Amino acid sequence: MSKQPSAHPDDPHYVSRMGWLRASVLGANDGIVSVGALIVGVAAADPGRQAILIAGTAGLVAGAMSMAMGEYVSVSSQSDTERADIAREHEALREMPEEELHELAAIYESRGMTPGTALQAAREVTEHDALAAHVRDELGLSEASNANPLQAALASAATFSVAAAVPLLAAIMAPGGQVVASVLVAVVVALAVLGALGAWAGGAPPGRAVLRVILGGVFALAVTAGIGKIFGVAV
Repeated sequence: MSKQPSAHPDDPHYVSRMGWLRASVLGANDGIVSVGALIVGVAAADPGRQAILIAGTAGLVAGAMSMAMGEYVSVSSQSDTERADIAREHEALREMPEEELHELAAIYESRGMTPGTALQAAREVTEHDALAAHVRDELGLSEASNANPLQAALASAATFSVAAAVPLLAAIMAPGGQVVASVLVAVVVALAVLGALGAWAGGAPPGRAVLRVILGGVFALAVTAGIGKIFGVAV
């Protein structure tokens, strides 16, 4: 599929960041919330500081590996599906080009073109690059949305590790008996920063993004702390 020229190459569209941004935000959010909730749950069960730190460190390492593999496998599956559909389109263009031409014209017609204009447009883009036209307009795939398994895996693992270190450091530096409160404050601040950065990188208003990640994170911590308190065991 040929790459489309940009009218403003020095100022790319935000959608071009979608692949790595989604994985980065997911990894960071999961790192903050999962490790923070793990530490709070263990601390609520009232074990010693060593158990809290071991649990937090194990959660950071295991979570980073899990995020990397999960992203790689899921995005690889998406990439395999995309390639399979592109291969089918290539075969269809080879075996029944006229039917594919009219299918493309019908798509353009459904978007507001007159039948004659739609057919002419379909002919012109087909002559230029038939496969690219069908991949873009029939399958809805583009350069910006192409799946990159390795990029997603690395971005998710890196951001998970950095973000998970925030509640872990808060637990390490917390004064005696204040682990839960310290981790809660650290998590709320980290989630607010994450929401604001994600909104900025994606060109979205920050207010809703910040509120969304804070509420979700605090809910997860509250549930985990409650479980730890009720059963008196590390969860």
